[in-house]
Formats: sequence, structure tokens, C-alpha cells
Amino acid sequence: MNYFERAKKFRAKKRLGQNFLIDGEVIDDIIEAADIQPDETVVEIGGGLGFVTERLVELAKKVVVIELDEDMVEQLSKIDADNLEIIHADILKTDISQFGENIKIVANIPYYITSPILAHLLGEVDDLDNKNRKAISEIVMMTQYEAALRITADEFSPEKAYGPLTILSQFNADTEMVRFVKAKSFFPAPKVNSAVVKFIVKDKPLLDLSDYSFFRKVVRACFGTRRKNIKNSLTIGGFSKDAVQKTLADLDISETSRGETLSIEKIGELSEKLKENL
Repeated sequence: MNYFERAKKFRAKKRLGQNFLIDGEVIDDIIEAADIQPDETVVEIGGGLGFVTERLVELAKKVVVIELDEDMVEQLSKIDADNLEIIHADILKTDISQFGENIKIVANIPYYITSPILAHLLGEVDDLDNKNRKAISEIVMMTQYEAALRITADEFSPEKAYGPLTILSQFNADTEMVRFVKAKSFFPAPKVNSAVVKFIVKDKPLLDLSDYSFFRKVVRACFGTRRKNIKNSLTIGGFSKDAVQKTLADLDISETSRGETLSIEKIGELSEKLKENL
């Protein structure tokens, strides 16, 4: 199928971050990663011209497309499928849980709102009762390559990769980079490369903590001043200097280390001990 010939008839809207995926091989890999079963409901975020949608409706029991652009809604409406529902809405204002349980998400999102969309789907680390996360089993998402590196990073990754987006993503899901996607796979070609990332949602959070809101504050402090050592970062973040020093000593963490060198689990230990020492 010549996706390019179909896509070039339409003008992408920069204000919506639109770039149409025209690479059939990448579409195949998205479908394979999603592993859609005949009894499953799929929610597609950003259906665009429907190139992925056309494949999803062949596989799923039901496909719900959330599309913000009314022109794209018109194009999607041309797909002849009884199991397709098209909703003209902003995903950030959409309750995913209304569509059922064990939902799979397939998303091609505007890259500038990657973090807000992930927070909406997975919930922040202290949002334990997030309705959307409880309704979702897996997410297959196209995002900017640099964001994909942050989503799948760990404490051994380059320092700019590992950070709050890593923790937001991995706190409630196992993450995997499915594939790299070149800019030329889109029309018009964006200025950045992309990647497909898969999230398998956990049944419970990565860490069992006494205070998840406190943990979120610690995370913010650890990564808020990357050039500062952990002692200064936590102090600048609003925690007592004496409590910080005692906590670091209790956990045998060097005061000169930096937040990005600590694993998510270690930051969890730090949070619990710091709360205890305050």
C-alpha cells in the first residue's frame, strides 16, 4: 500500500504536532508489538489518516480512536468497520476507563506532550488509584527517540537520559524500546528521529512505600538540580540539611554522588529513610 501517495494529499498541522507515518514496515512492527487478540479492545490515540487504524480493526474486537483534529476525524470516518468508534476529543481530557478493562493502547502522539500523556495514562507515582492505569494492560507508543531513551533508561544510562520521565514510566510499567524509526518514515519528515516503545502495565507499583507523595518530592529534588551533588540537591529541594546528611550516612550514599546515579529502588530507600529522619 502506498501510504506516501495517500498522505501527500493532506497538509499536516504543525500546531498539532502532526506527521503522518507512511512506512509500512514500521506499521507492521507496531501491529506485531501490540499483539492484538480477537477479544480485545484497543484505544488508538491520534488515528490521523487511519493507516494503523485500518490494521487494528481487522484484529481487535473493538477499536476506539481518540482524535483531536476534526479533519482527521472525517478521514477516519471513511473506514468501513462495524467495530470502529471514533471520538473527536483531547486524549488528556478523556477517561480511558470508560471503554472497559484490559485495554491496549496504540498511540502516535504529539511529541511535545509525551510526559503529560504518560502521566494521564499511567498516573503519577503518587496517584495509586488512577482509573486509566487500572483499565490498561499495555501501551505501544510512537515517541521522539530522545524521549524513548529516557523512558527506557536506568542509572547506568547517560545522565541526561535517566530522570523523572524514567521513573514516571517504569514505576507502574515494564518498558521496552521496540524499534528505532527514521524521520523519513513520516510525511512530512520531522526534524527528529522517533522510536516505538512498549509498556506492560504492572499489577502494583514498582516500590512498596509508606508515602508516595513524599517519594515524588524526593524524585523531584534528586533530578531538579543535575549539576549539584545529592546532598545539595535534596537541601535545595526543601529537606533539612541535618536529616539529609544523616540519611545519606545511614544508607552509605556519598554526599558527592548525584541523583542520576541512584537506581529507582535506591531512591525509594532514600525516601523512606529521609522521611524517618525528618
